[in-house]
Amino acid sequence: MGLVIALNKGRILKECLPLLAQCDVVPEEDVYESRRLIFKTKACDHTLIICRSADVLTYVENGVADVGVTGKDTILEHGGSMGFYELLDLGIGKCRMMTAGPVGVPEPDGVLRVATKFVNISRDYYRRQSRQVSLIKLSGAMEIAPVLGLADTIVDIVDTGNTLKANGLEARETICDITTRLIANRASMKTQFDAIRQFSGQLRTVV
Repeated sequence: MGLVIALNKGRILKECLPLLAQCDVVPEEDVYESRRLIFKTKACDHTLIICRSADVLTYVENGVADVGVTGKDTILEHGGSMGFYELLDLGIGKCRMMTAGPVGVPEPDGVLRVATKFVNISRDYYRRQSRQVSLIKLSGAMEIAPVLGLADTIVDIVDTGNTLKANGLEARETICDITTRLIANRASMKTQFDAIRQFSGQLRTVV
């Protein structure tokens, strides 16, 4: 019996597909040419679901997908879960969760205004720093929040740092390193144990 595999769209998908191909998991259609979001595979019975990062967790937690591939940032932001196991670090999608602020401008004393979409990660980080913060949730374009006076600093994923520089910001403290992980539904680990073990073993070999 094949697995239902939820894949994080975007950069992770681009880096993950070659790994899957080495495991003979290849979609029947070109995922970039098709408007479909669910794909059968050529040489096996697996089914691929292409979705947003947070939705990978939702599909896996609720048993719609047996396994999923998504970033560690999504897992950390989600918090504790009874619905899935983290099986494997795929070593792709490497980046860092960092704080950043205007170049040469020190953080103010008192309550720090922090713009981020990673509210839970930020709250935990500043709690460990014993720093009082006011968290401002944004869905994107965190880099302009300090420029427009909405926030003193931001917490976001940093890859090259070019976007920060282009908006007059500098990376400061690293909160954690981020890579892409393979997760599995807890119930599927019982009902699909052999298939999941084989699939994760194949991935472990190629990474």
